[in-house]
Amino acid sequence: MPSEQETTTLSAEQHETLSALVEKYRSNPGSTIPILQDVEGHFGYLPEQALNWIADRLDIPRSHFYGVATFYAQFHLKPRGENIVSVCCGTACHVKGGTKIAEQLHRDLGLAPGEDTTTDKMFTLETVRCVGACSIAPVVLVNSKVYADMTLKSASKLLKRLRNETCQVHYDDAETEG
Repeated sequence: MPSEQETTTLSAEQHETLSALVEKYRSNPGSTIPILQDVEGHFGYLPEQALNWIADRLDIPRSHFYGVATFYAQFHLKPRGENIVSVCCGTACHVKGGTKIAEQLHRDLGLAPGEDTTTDKMFTLETVRCVGACSIAPVVLVNSKVYADMTLKSASKLLKRLRNETCQVHYDDAETEG
């Protein structure tokens, strides 16, 4: 039985969305991954309250959802930034400086040790193993768009440009709203 706190931390809209997911998958046992994909697609990550709420209503142990969610890299248990910056650190990228680029971008974003998302939720920085683009290493992906032959300087420049573009979009959005 869900606790009072768990049911009150979700908005009415979120309850409606999650209720629809429960009904969609109620008669499909073994749908853990599609459920997690739908939840992550809606929220951008897997909120604890949402997973617990669904698990309780489908009578599935919560640990089952968390076991699957933590096994696959496609799922995220923490909120992520608006822009996902992925630095490839596979063998070819590592040899050509991928790890140093990741360290540079970490500093450029002002992230504290162990953090991967900026406090304003504008950026999430992650390192990934091989993205399969070894011939154009080192590679940085920004929201799945590939940038090849990166250097420390070009990676910082790319991040600065992305930050300016993102700020401009938010500024334009604020002007149209206000």
